[in-house]
Amino acid sequence: MKQKKVVTFGEIMLRLSPPGFLRFVQARSFEAIYGGGEANVAIALANFGVPVDYVTRLPPHEIGDACINYLRQFGVGVDKIIRGGERIGIYFLEVGAVQRGSKVIYDRANSSFATIKPGMIDWEKVFSDACWFHWTGITPAISEGAAETCLEAVKKAKDMGLTVSCDLNYRSKLWKWGKTAGEVMSELVKYADIAMGNEEDAEKVFGIKAPGVDVLKGKVEAEKYLYVAKKLMEKFPNLKKVAITLRGSISASHNTWSGVLYDGKNFYTAQTYDIIPIVDRVGGGDAFAAGLIYGFLKFGNDLQRILNFAVACGCLKHTIFGDAAILSVEEVEKIAEFIASLDPDIPYSLLAFHPDFKMLDMPVTTRKHAYKCYEVAKKYLRNVNIGNVFLLW
Repeated sequence: MKQKKVVTFGEIMLRLSPPGFLRFVQARSFEAIYGGGEANVAIALANFGVPVDYVTRLPPHEIGDACINYLRQFGVGVDKIIRGGERIGIYFLEVGAVQRGSKVIYDRANSSFATIKPGMIDWEKVFSDACWFHWTGITPAISEGAAETCLEAVKKAKDMGLTVSCDLNYRSKLWKWGKTAGEVMSELVKYADIAMGNEEDAEKVFGIKAPGVDVLKGKVEAEKYLYVAKKLMEKFPNLKKVAITLRGSISASHNTWSGVLYDGKNFYTAQTYDIIPIVDRVGGGDAFAAGLIYGFLKFGNDLQRILNFAVACGCLKHTIFGDAAILSVEEVEKIAEFIASLDPDIPYSLLAFHPDFKMLDMPVTTRKHAYKCYEVAKKYLRNVNIGNVFLLW
């Protein structure tokens, strides 16, 4: 039997970043990559082996073609993408380091997606072979037309019996077209089965704040977010699950990462990962969302396993350059699982490789690769360390 698809909908943009940790004023070139919340979720799911279609609107020229080819290389379905308008949205990202935070500058006004209108997409056709629809709060924030098209989509998805998930994903720089986030999202979330967001989204969108929490101090207590989850379910009785990511920002290079999940009865927490150094934090929440969707599709009612998987996905995304979580379900896990099955306290050392003598054709182990392996191993083993750290680059 053919597996039904997940559909995601939103704007994909061209991301331009100065190389490394250069500031905008220092840059003489920019690294180009494509990304967007819903596209990131689609790419991660495709890498997990889930059939997924991404729906957006792109300009009918070579940059639009390049963006589609980028999505296609990961196995994302692109045949539901419509073409029109004149330009793709752009965002400039200056990557932060240590105590200097990242900076984002948007250049997306009048993009192909910003000028989308209801009726342009045949949602009945899009959802004909789908079981799940995912959208984020970024989409209705972009323009009135995007908000109306999103409402059109969620209504049709519910009519056709799809599971609908939404990531609240508040962006203060986007809600400029007339209505507030609270006004628009209150109507849209009524059609969702699963809501997710970060530790501040519910407060920014609906005024629901976890009591006694100050995220700026770098410590986020999971138990405090049971209040947020309950209040969201009270406001939206249609919700069956609420998931929240918990990020403690110690510095731009060092975060803690965890998450919680609530089903109306039971409150689940996950382990807290200590992420240092961060390679790229953009898309961590999208990786978490993809992990949740994958878990709900594959792990049945094992909500603890679903949450653990989603949190691990978000954690690993911090080790990958770009917006999307380019991961496989099996990656590195087999080694760590095997050792843990013997004894989770067995010391596990990851050694950096340095080419010498007759192995000069082999590259030095990268810092990104080493820490990616480290984080996955820590899911199963208690005593993990990286050796030869001075060789990493």
